[in-house]
Amino acid sequence: MASDLTEHPSVVRFREEHARRGGTGDIVILPDSVHTAALAAAALGCEVGAIANSLLFDAGGTPVLVLTSGAHRVDTALTAERLGLPGLKRASADFVRAHTGQVIGGVSPIGHPTPVPTYVDGWLRRHPVVWAAAGHPATVFSTTVDELISLTGATEVEVE
Repeated sequence: MASDLTEHPSVVRFREEHARRGGTGDIVILPDSVHTAALAAAALGCEVGAIANSLLFDAGGTPVLVLTSGAHRVDTALTAERLGLPGLKRASADFVRAHTGQVIGGVSPIGHPTPVPTYVDGWLRRHPVVWAAAGHPATVFSTTVDELISLTGATEVEVE
């Protein structure tokens, strides 16, 4: 589908990258921002666990993206250990924008200025369809865990 010229530039970039990588899910523009998993689940009529939160962490100045179930909190110490990293801390809004070109609450798994190491929470496999941000807090897309891994080149990891 051609992008609407009034779309936010981050959504346009997401659409183009999604198509280029062979994404098959629906891209949905919601009437309001859904910057939390609970808001996204309510707007989509799905379980909060089916929302794939895109959480960007700062690993000593290197961005690390963790796509986790909206029903989970990332245990940063345990996840850093599992990934062989010295640590993970929540990234600042400026760090997120610099490395993804997007704002917190709307970070998509793809379409960043440069590749970001990405990990997918294996718990998301409990849902045949998951929803992730598509570049803006009011835009999401449907996918499967396997497609999400394929689109991003992610590694599956347990985050709790």
